[in-house]
Amino acid sequence: MSMRLKTKLSIGLIFLFIVILLFGILGIANINRLSNDSNLVLKNNHESLRYCNSMLKALESIKTRKDAIQIFEENLKKQEENITEPGEKEATQELRKNFGELVADPNDSSNYPEIRQSIIQIQDLNELGILRKNDIVQKTAENARLWLTVIFTVLTLVAFTFIFNLPGIISKPISSLSEGISAIANKDYKKRIYLKQEDEFGELANSFNVMASRLDEYENSNLSKIKFEKSRIETIINQMRDGIIGLDDKKNILFLNQVAQKLLGLKEADILGRYAPDIALKNDLMRTLLQEDEEKKELKIFAENKESFFNKDIFQVTNNEQVIGSVIVLRNITFFHELNEAKTNFIATVSHELKTPISSIKMSAQLLNDDRVGPLNGEQQELIRSIRDDSERLLKITGELLNISQAETGQIFLNIRPVDPKKIIDHALETIKKQAKEKNIQIVLNVPEHLPLVQADDEKTVWVLTNFLSNAIRYSYEQSTITISTSISDKYIQVNVADSGQGIPPAYIGKIFNRYFRVPGTKKEGTGLGLAISKDFIEAQEGTISVKSEQGVGSTFSFTLKLSEG
Repeated sequence: MSMRLKTKLSIGLIFLFIVILLFGILGIANINRLSNDSNLVLKNNHESLRYCNSMLKALESIKTRKDAIQIFEENLKKQEENITEPGEKEATQELRKNFGELVADPNDSSNYPEIRQSIIQIQDLNELGILRKNDIVQKTAENARLWLTVIFTVLTLVAFTFIFNLPGIISKPISSLSEGISAIANKDYKKRIYLKQEDEFGELANSFNVMASRLDEYENSNLSKIKFEKSRIETIINQMRDGIIGLDDKKNILFLNQVAQKLLGLKEADILGRYAPDIALKNDLMRTLLQEDEEKKELKIFAENKESFFNKDIFQVTNNEQVIGSVIVLRNITFFHELNEAKTNFIATVSHELKTPISSIKMSAQLLNDDRVGPLNGEQQELIRSIRDDSERLLKITGELLNISQAETGQIFLNIRPVDPKKIIDHALETIKKQAKEKNIQIVLNVPEHLPLVQADDEKTVWVLTNFLSNAIRYSYEQSTITISTSISDKYIQVNVADSGQGIPPAYIGKIFNRYFRVPGTKKEGTGLGLAISKDFIEAQEGTISVKSEQGVGSTFSFTLKLSEG
């Protein structure tokens, strides 16, 4: 059964603690023994030698010093109390006996040799004791040195074992785990960690392997879905009639659909991953597409032996509010061009063909009303008047149709003269009155009674205002309000049409006056020409046209006309 990492560390630390404790106890014990043995040498044998020396000196001065016997007696008593060596007691007793004889007859010096002999014997015994105890101290020191050396060696070996093994026990698993985590961070979910140990690191390695396996399964399942979705999106994009170019945040080419490849004259495989501005150096169309001009003009491109027309749109691709790329879309508007050309030709032809018979009808009605032809009753005169009014209206309509065809062909013929703006507004209101009534929309006129004259073509200006009002009614909710207002500056008068309808998304406001443009998502009919023609009419009269809009709140369309100098 393998031990846990915590158990290994605990056992190792406890062992080191025991060894250190044992080393300290033995060291202190041996030091104490050496100290005690040294004290015995000093306290016992050394004292006896000192007593003996004092007695020898006192014996030599017995005849010259009166206190010599007293000094001898004091040292002899001390010696009798300090007997530590074998034979020392007998020698001291012999000394006491001989000293007693000396005290009995101090003038008799015959036993001096025996006294000296006893003292020297005591000295010899203590000197031998010193040598013996010194040997004991030396032996104690040797034993202490041996044990301490053994313990130090064991402690050193254990320490080296910990130094070489413990870091490996901890660092190797950590290194393996770090390597595994780095691999996972780099999406290498095949990485596994194999540790042959059943401790905390082993459990962590097993948990890591389980996590990597789950991530691998998740990645593979998602990858197959992503590949499927990618193939489906590529198929859809390649079937579109619009050209689509994908760029990353550094303007490197990500993809081209088949239409874009044909228009650019390039193959996706040749430019995939390349920097788009580098390609633009040798490709005029790519250079045009990369230009971020404010006014988006339609592009006329000759490809596959035919002339086609496209509008350019650039969409930013974001992730968590961070731009990660962009998509350039070339919308094919060739069909609208062809349709518009056919419509223009039809309008021009029909208008021209209708003008002659309508004029003839009008002339005939005038002739019938002539008394020279014959008198008419009241009912006949009313019919003649109705024919004449209808002829006038038809001639006016055909004139407007011709004006539209002129605008679309770029050949606008203007009849500029001083005009009362109030009459232009009234005429436009009369035209859309029925349309507003059908949706129960109220038209509020916020215009002064008297306005200065403007230099304008009244018919074309009425057409523009009528178009503004028609759009406002079309995109407003039922039972809402549309307001017409004016403002005057130094040289211009501005006419405003404000509704409370759907509004225009900010991304499309700059494109609203482009030909064929319709706001995506709207289901209203139309080819997107009305506002473009209105712009042509107003700018041809040296005026300006503009729009302000807030999505969900409404829009305000405006145009300006020059004030008449007269």
